[in-house]
Amino acid sequence: MADRLARGAGVRDPELLLEMLRRRESLGSTGIGKGVAIPHGRSLAVTELRVLFARSQHGVEFDSMDKKPVHLFFLIVAPPQDKRNEYLPLLGRIAELVKEKKIRDRLRKVEQFDDLRELLEEQISGE
Repeated sequence: MADRLARGAGVRDPELLLEMLRRRESLGSTGIGKGVAIPHGRSLAVTELRVLFARSQHGVEFDSMDKKPVHLFFLIVAPPQDKRNEYLPLLGRIAELVKEKKIRDRLRKVEQFDDLRELLEEQISGE
């Protein structure tokens, strides 16, 4: 996921990004349970807030809180100075959204980026 994120704009140093994510996971898994993980952190490796969504049909062992495989991933990284203060609110909002089974079920079926964006915008604006 870090490699894929690093292929886009806004990533200065892919190795630094990966190292930050490894350090963050060493503090405790970002696998929050119910098949979801939200690896996240702040790093000089990025110039702006970046988010990557990924799915695994078979699931990935991620040392989640419930010890079950992870199927849905939201990778969130931000620079140390988040001028618009988006990082923590976004992290919290995603964590809240994925608590709902119907949202997780819909995320598992998303086929294209536009479908994902529509789902997230619907949830954010609908509340």
